[in-house]
Amino acid sequence: MPNLRFAAPKERRVAVVTGGARGLGRACVLRIAEEGRDIVIADVLDIGRDVVREVEALGQKAIFVPTDVTDESAVRALMEKTVTTLGRLDILVCCAGILGRELPFLEQTSELFDRVMKINVYGVFYAHQAAIPYMLERGWGRCVTITSGARFGSPNQVPYSISKGAVASIIASLGNAYSKQGVFVNGVEPGRALTQMVIPRFSAEHIANPPVPLGRYSDPEEVAEVVEMLASERNTYTTGSVWSVKGATG
Repeated sequence: MPNLRFAAPKERRVAVVTGGARGLGRACVLRIAEEGRDIVIADVLDIGRDVVREVEALGQKAIFVPTDVTDESAVRALMEKTVTTLGRLDILVCCAGILGRELPFLEQTSELFDRVMKINVYGVFYAHQAAIPYMLERGWGRCVTITSGARFGSPNQVPYSISKGAVASIIASLGNAYSKQGVFVNGVEPGRALTQMVIPRFSAEHIANPPVPLGRYSDPEEVAEVVEMLASERNTYTTGSVWSVKGATG
């Protein structure tokens, strides 16, 4: 590790990753595990069990906990199981999220809005509220949540845009709340990463030549690299920030 005067010693810490079964969540699970962390994969998708085996192949402990992040009691049970099974909880990465339906605003229903908010906002709120007390007990913790540039507005994704704006507000609010106690809260704003949320929505021609300055969309592993740094001991002075991983300015 670099010579960082205020860095905590690197330990075999424990990370909880919501939405860790596929996409950005899976990439974050594997990258964090590569740094010697044990992992709890929380997801509604049973393929999370396959990711457990991938983590174990890296020499780390892992468990899969089926979790609906819209259920506050389930999220609290997730954090409790993490501590009782693996002994501690140091890192929270919130990747669970949905796009909702891409429709003009006047075609968006309250039911669609509610579903997006429940997963993308309530799920993040519940996870931080349940995880941070364990971090405060140890005097160290790192929380990272995936947000989106859609938070600045997207006419056909209004519920999603609002949800990601709310997530950015959670990050900004909590970033200053517990930093003196060693708990940092940050976000990562990908552009379009090549995941199941992005690839099915576009033609092969668009994916091959997207209209972005870098000339391509990112691999999930490129986003996970930034998430891992923010969740590590190497992050000694970043809290309350949203890091752009968009291959562009702004």
